[in-house]
Order: sequence, then structure tokens, then C-alpha cells
Amino acid sequence: MSAPEAAITAAAARPARLAIDSAFWSAAFLASLLVWSAGKSWAEAAGLGWAYDWPRAWTVPLTGWVSSFMTWLIEDARLGPVSFVDLTRGISWLLDIPLTIATSLLASGFLSGQGSAAQQILPPLSWIAVIAVVVAMGHYASNWKLAAFVGACFLYLAVFGQWQSAMVTLSSIVIAVPFGVAGGLVLGIAGHRWPRFERVMAPVLDIMQTVPVFAYLVPILFLFGFGPVAAMIATIIYAMPPMVRVTILALSQVPGEIRDFGRMAGCTPRQMTWKVMIPSARPGLMVGVNQVIMLSLNMVIIASMIGAGGLGYDVLTSLRRLDIGGGIEAGVAIVVLAIALDRLSQAFADRSPPVHGVKPANPLRRHPWTATVVLVILGTGLAGLAFPAVQTYPPAGEISTGGFWAAIVQYINVNFFDELEAIKTAILVNMLVPVRRFLTELPWAWIVALATIAGFRLGGVRLALIVLGLSMFIVVNGQWEKAMITVYLCGVSVLIAALIGIPLGILAAENERAGQLLGGITDTLQTLPAFVYLIPVVMLFRVGDFSAMIAVVLYALAPAIRYTAHGIRRIDPQLVEAGVVAGCTPRQLLARIKLPLALPEILLGINQTIMLAISMVVITALVGTRDLGQEVYIALTKADTGRGIVAGLCVACIAIIADRLVCAAAARTRRRLGLAP
Repeated sequence: MSAPEAAITAAAARPARLAIDSAFWSAAFLASLLVWSAGKSWAEAAGLGWAYDWPRAWTVPLTGWVSSFMTWLIEDARLGPVSFVDLTRGISWLLDIPLTIATSLLASGFLSGQGSAAQQILPPLSWIAVIAVVVAMGHYASNWKLAAFVGACFLYLAVFGQWQSAMVTLSSIVIAVPFGVAGGLVLGIAGHRWPRFERVMAPVLDIMQTVPVFAYLVPILFLFGFGPVAAMIATIIYAMPPMVRVTILALSQVPGEIRDFGRMAGCTPRQMTWKVMIPSARPGLMVGVNQVIMLSLNMVIIASMIGAGGLGYDVLTSLRRLDIGGGIEAGVAIVVLAIALDRLSQAFADRSPPVHGVKPANPLRRHPWTATVVLVILGTGLAGLAFPAVQTYPPAGEISTGGFWAAIVQYINVNFFDELEAIKTAILVNMLVPVRRFLTELPWAWIVALATIAGFRLGGVRLALIVLGLSMFIVVNGQWEKAMITVYLCGVSVLIAALIGIPLGILAAENERAGQLLGGITDTLQTLPAFVYLIPVVMLFRVGDFSAMIAVVLYALAPAIRYTAHGIRRIDPQLVEAGVVAGCTPRQLLARIKLPLALPEILLGINQTIMLAISMVVITALVGTRDLGQEVYIALTKADTGRGIVAGLCVACIAIIADRLVCAAAARTRRRLGLAP
């Protein structure tokens, strides 16, 4: 049976299966309403009060255990004659060397002395030289069009007064990214070579990607000290997992013929890896490099909390002062820097290997761009001694948009305050508060049972046990109520993001012009740092759950659009043509063929939306939510390692449960549609 015939056969059987599932979950929902309406009194009368409130005596003191372990690690742990803290501070000192060089080269110049007595020996690269370097890289990677684009992005940073902060951020990125890429590459190669190691590493990577960054900032501070190096280490930990996963995937996709050729040529295992597999997997690996760059830039604001400085510090201080203009200016500068680095890394990933011919004997003609860049660096360095405007962009030529953004927010607040408050109140009263009450007033035992049943129906006994274990971890650590507030806020936000994103994704797939426009919007949404969303939202709606929901929806919207459009575009044209021949209208084609067949991809988009929503909810603790994110943030402010890590692990449990359930639903849908065995 061909793939189209299998899909049509599966689609024919789909209504009956959907009817069974719908009936089951409708009955479960009605039963939940009955349990909720009955309240806690009946359970207490029946001696089942523990199903609502986990007894304090049964709570596992994991917070204290983690704090005690951290204290032992800092005060007593030794590796031979060296204490563990001395070792970590030594690592910090080593990492500080390349970071100091990069910062000196791009931002501060090379200094003699420390603190206020420091004197500049050599200035940093001039703004003209840095722009020349990125232009040369753009031309080398692609063409003049890309060169002009990245040059314009860096010129924007200078013209709009963000150059100094941007160079501090860039100096951290150019050191953190190579470490993240190298570490991810080594672990990915090990995971590809030894499948057992990959299975052991998979849950560790899940935890690294789902535990909020706030949770491990405290132990990093204790071990590596306060400053840019600790921030860089946090960035590396956060940005490395995608590189590991992409490396394993890229190596597994190397064609078998290429591997056979390497064996026939007599390659050793090391030669096979570095001279055959890695070059063949280069395009896929560059996707991982791109992800490391983007995640590193997404960390710049959080890293500024522990001394990173740069654009992230500017956004953070603007948020604290509610300076809408300054915050948006710095946030847009991060976006511009992210877009420039993103385009450069994508161009290097797509670049064809050079064609080797007869090379000119003259080195200047052999490497014209390198020679040009060196001449520009030397020329601007010397000219900058006599003409400061060559070295540093003149302040008189800077443009500020801070007043413009502040005026827009002020205008909206003055003229539309009543309308905004009415919308906010209506959504709070009719949606947010009822959902919150429903989830927080249901017994934990009932919700855990429903989640476990869902795991069993979607993925069998193994998934049911995973869901049960992770859910009980939250319960026994006394974090259930805060976890339900997190689930409610994420759930409502994801629902709204899906209701907005899926129709927009359909529009992007069906209309080429709309697809290009929405592609640009989603690119911008994904490159904006999470903190940037909080500034205008707080200025318009004040603090609270509603503001958090709006910020989460904006931050998590892009995957719903992207995956929906991708799922519809990749449908087999034969199926669409069969529907047209059968006389389907465009609406029927969409409802009965395209959307059902695109459902697995849409579910994966929802999964990514959930992951982004969970990561954003932790950050929205800054605007007054009372969920696990607030618990993590309080732990950071009090330097309470145990409290922060336990709350962070509970967030990771929620994320892993959602990820496993949605991925299982997507896989099950593929099998039903005949798209997978």
C-alpha cells in the first residue's frame, strides 16, 4: 500500500478512534467537575484529607539536603590536597584570561593596573574596524548583500548609542560560544559512538534545558564567584544541550556510503570521526552552532544578574526603573546583534566548499579580505590617535529612540486606560481566576491519577510510570500548589497562543506573501530576549497574572505559527490533488485533509510553545506571579541553593511531563494517519 493510500485508510478509521477518546476525556472532565464541586469537606469526612493536602510530616527534606551538600562542597570537599572551591576558582581564573582578552579587544582596551587606577595602554578595535571585520565575514560566507546587511546591523549599534554595551556582550559571546560548541560536539560524538552513554545523557540534557537558569545561578556564584566568568559559565551550561542533540542527529544522518568509503580507505576510528563523519555532517552541525549563539544571546539579561554587564545589564536596570524607552532600546540592540550573528552563522552553514585552483603567489592577492581588514584595523587605530571620532563613534551623531517609545506608552496609558483595564478585568474574572481556582482546589491525587492515565493511553506503561514519578516528586517536596499555579498560567497562555498561532500558521502556508511577513515577525519574536516583553506589558497592565500571561503568549507564539505552516507545506501533493479531484472545496481541503495530516507537526509546535511558556513563566516571577518561578527567584535573592534547585527541578518535572505527553500524542497521531509504522 502506498503512503497516500495508507494515509487515506488511516483517516477513514480516525473518526471512530477520536469518538472513543473524546468520550473518555469528556467523562474525565465531568468527573473532575464533580470532584471540584464536592470540595475538601467530603474527603476530610472520609479520612482522605491527605489527597488534598500532602501531610507536612511526609514531606521529603530535599531542600535541606541540597543546602547541606552545597555547604559541604564549599567548606569541606577536597580533591587530594586541593579544595573543591580552589579548583573551581582556578577554572574561573583560566576562563577569565580569554574573556579579558576579548573584552579588551572589543570594549575596554588593554589596561595597566586595576580599578580606578587602571590606565589604558592600547585602545580597543575602533568601531570602523569592527564593522569592517563583520562585513568581510559576510562577504566571505555569502555575498555583498549579506556583507551590507551585517555591516548595517553593527552600524545601527553605533548610531543608536549602544556600541559600548554591545561590544561587552559580544566579547562574552565570542568566548562562550566556542566553549559551548566544543563541549557539545565532544559529548555529541560520545553519545553517537556509545548509545548507552546517549541514554544516560538524555535525562541530564532534559534537566539542563528545563531547569530554570535562576536555579543554578546560586551554586555557580558560590563555586566560581561573582562576575563575568560566572555569567559565562551559566551561559555555556544553558546553551550547550542543543549542540549535543544536533551533533548526535547530524552524525546519525551521515549516509552509509560515506562511512563505507572511510572503512575501505582504512580510516582509524579517530580518522573516521574527524576526517569523514564531521566534514560530512557539517551543515547539520552548523545548525547547532546557530542554536548555541541564539541561546547565548537569550542569556545575556539573566547573566547580567551575576555580573555580566553589557546590553543585558542595560535591559535589567531599565526594567527595575520601569524605563520603557531605555529598556526597548537595549532590547532592540540585542535583537539586531542576534539577527546579524544568526545570518552570519546560517551563511557559514550553507557555504559551499571552496574550489581550489591555482593560487596567486602574492599573499595580498591570495587573501585580499584578510589584508584589507588588517589594513583597516591598523589605519583606524593610528588615525584614532589624532581623530577620536575614528576610534569611538562621536556622541553628537548618536540618535536615541527612548523618548519615542516612552511617549507611545504614555499616550496609550492616557487615552486607553479604561479600555485596557476593562479587557484585563474581563479576562481575569472570566478566564484566569476560574481556571486557577479549578486547578488549585482539585485534590493532587486526582490530577496525578489523570496525568498517569493519559501517559498510559498515549505511551504505555513506561510513560505512565515516568509521569507518575515526576508528579510525585513535586508532591512529596511540598510544591504542589505552586506547581498548579505554574500549570494554570502556562496552560491558559499556551491555549491562547495556539488559538492565535495555528490560524496564522495556516495563513502563512496558504498565502506566500503572508508567509514571508509572518516569517519576519516570528524571527523577531524568537530573537527578542524574554525580559524585553515584560517592560511594555508592565507599563500598560501593571504587575500580576494578566501581565505575565500576555508576556508568555508573545514569547511562546512563534513555534505555533512555524510548525503549523511547516506541517501544511510538507503534506504530500498527491493527497491534496486527490481531494480536489473528489470535489472538495478549499475549506473542506483544509478541514478534512490538510489539518488532520498536519496534526503531528502542529502538536510538536504546541510542545515547543509549552517549553517556551514554562521558561517564560519563571521570568514572569518579576511581575508578581506566585508560582514556582517566584520560589526560584526568592531563592536567588536569598542565596538559598536548596530552595532554588528543588523549585527548579519541579519546573523541570512539569516541562518533561508535558514534553513526553505531547510527543507521545504526536507519534500516536502519525501512526493513526499511516505516516509512521
